Amino acid sequence: MRAYLALGSNLADPLHQVQSALDALAALPQTSLRAVSSLYRTPPYGPPDQPDYLNAAVLLETDLAPEALLDQTQRIELEHGRVRKDERWGPRTLDLDIMLFGDLTLNTPRLIVPHYDMHNRAFMLAPLLEIAPELVFPDGTPLKTLLATLDSSAIRPW
Repeated sequence: MRAYLALGSNLADPLHQVQSALDALAALPQTSLRAVSSLYRTPPYGPPDQPDYLNAAVLLETDLAPEALLDQTQRIELEHGRVRKDERWGPRTLDLDIMLFGDLTLNTPRLIVPHYDMHNRAFMLAPLLEIAPELVFPDGTPLKTLLATLDSSAIRPW
């Protein structure tokens, strides 16, 4: 199954955090890392009084079930010092989000696929476009069309 993930970091040497996370993703069982976008600097989504983020997107080929992949990504986040707080969209050492898992549409207490808010987040979609320019979402919307509706002017190469 093809799974697309978003990576983000804005604490504790974000470049190191993302590079280390890529190594960890490449080492996942029953999974191959197939593509990695360029790295992008983006303003924070949420509270503005935090550092800019480093963002990227990856394509994995995996035999893991969706929630097993979620378990693995959350393990990687914890290993990178991620602390989950009540504050949403605050600064973090590492954020790994499953954006898409094949054409699957899933809504469980732990996982929503496609990602519940990616359609509003140019910082997720711009890197995704780089590695999957012809991608069409499960609802039939082309990625290019969706990204064209968002302001991506603040997204810069890292």
